[in-house]
Amino acid sequence: MTKNILQSIDNVAIWPVISFMIFFLFFIILIWYVITVDKSFIHYMKGLPVDEGTDNKTFNQDETQHP
Repeated sequence: MTKNILQSIDNVAIWPVISFMIFFLFFIILIWYVITVDKSFIHYMKGLPVDEGTDNKTFNQDETQHP
């Protein structure tokens, strides 16, 4: 039954090609970003989970109170 449904769709063969191209393009852009990103930014982001500095933003008490 699904074979007949897919055969009845015009230009059904183009959709896997488009999906593959989007998938491939996404990973090419991701690899390009990883190669070209500033290494000091990566070092800064790497230390954020364990950083105990005062650079962390705190919420204003007026924003945290709800009526």
